[in-house]
Amino acid sequence: MGIDNIWVFAQAADGAPTTGTLELLTKARSLGGTVSAFIAGDGTGAAGALGDHGAAKVYATGDLGGALPGVAIAAAMQAVIDGGDSPDLIMFPQSYEGRDVMARLSVKLDRTVLTNSTSVTVEGDTVTVQTPIFGGSKLVNSAFTGERPYLAAFRPKSFVAEAAAGAAGEIVAAPVPDLGSTGGATVTAVHVEETSGPKLDEAAIVVAGGRGLGEADKYSMIESLAKALKGAPGASRAIVDAGWVPYSYQVGQTGKVVKPTVYIAAGISGATQHMVGMKGSKNIIAINKDKEAPIFGVADLGIVGDVHKVLPQLIAALAARG
Repeated sequence: MGIDNIWVFAQAADGAPTTGTLELLTKARSLGGTVSAFIAGDGTGAAGALGDHGAAKVYATGDLGGALPGVAIAAAMQAVIDGGDSPDLIMFPQSYEGRDVMARLSVKLDRTVLTNSTSVTVEGDTVTVQTPIFGGSKLVNSAFTGERPYLAAFRPKSFVAEAAAGAAGEIVAAPVPDLGSTGGATVTAVHVEETSGPKLDEAAIVVAGGRGLGEADKYSMIESLAKALKGAPGASRAIVDAGWVPYSYQVGQTGKVVKPTVYIAAGISGATQHMVGMKGSKNIIAINKDKEAPIFGVADLGIVGDVHKVLPQLIAALAARG
C-alpha cells in the first residue's frame, strides 16, 4: 500500500508560505509519493514557492469570509476527503492554527492525532513519528495503525527547508462548505506584536539572556549585543515568567525552537526545557560564572565569567570595529 499521497497544511504570512510550511513540504517530498499543500485563500501568491518545495497540487479554500480559520479549513479538508481524494498522511505545523485545524479534522474523521513530533519515517505501510518527552531527555517512537489519513503535527525547525526548483503547484478549488452554527463565530480583528530586526525563530544569530543577568534592566545588554550582531534577542523561561521580557522572546520547550548559526546564551544555566529549544544551533556560545552549569555541556565555546563584565566588553569590541 505504501504512502502515495501526502498533504501539508500550509500557512502564509504576507502572501508567502511560512518557513514552517516549507520545512514540512521538504520532508514530505523526501517520503515519496504525491505531495499537496492545503491553504486558506486563493493560493496564487504562494503556489510558486509551494511548488518549489514539492507541492504538485495546491488545494485553496478561497476567501474565508471572516470565518474562524480552524473551523473553515477543517470543513474544507473533510469535503475533499469525502469527495474521494483522500491522503494517506496529513502533516501539520505545531502552531496554534495547525493544532486547531488538526483537532477539528480529527473529530470529523474519527482519527487519532500524534502531536509535538520531530521526525517521521515510512517503512512499507508503516508510518512512524518520533516525539521528545521529559524535556527532550527521552524520545518515543509511535507508529500509526488503523484507517487513513494519519494526522501528525511537527515542531518547528524539525526539518530543513530546501527548494527543488519545481513548477508552481496546480491550484485546485477546495471551497468551504456550509458551516451551519459552527460558522457563527467570526474574526473581527487581528493584533500582531510589533517587532524590529530579524524574527527570533528565523535569525542567523540569537543572543539569549537568563536569570544570571540579575535584574530586568540588565536585559538591555542582550538587546544591544543582538543589534550589534544583526541578530535577534531571546530569553529563558525564568525571565519571561518574571515579567522582564515578553513571551515572544522565550526560547525552549514552551517557547520558540531556534536553530541559528550562532546562539549566545548569557546567564542561562541550561535547564532541559530551555535546551530543547536551542540545542540544534550550529554554534553555541555559553557565558556563565558557574563552571558546572549544564549549558556548558552543549556549548561549542564556553566562557566562565560574569555576564556583567563579559557582555559590555564584547559590545565595546564590536563597536570599535565599526
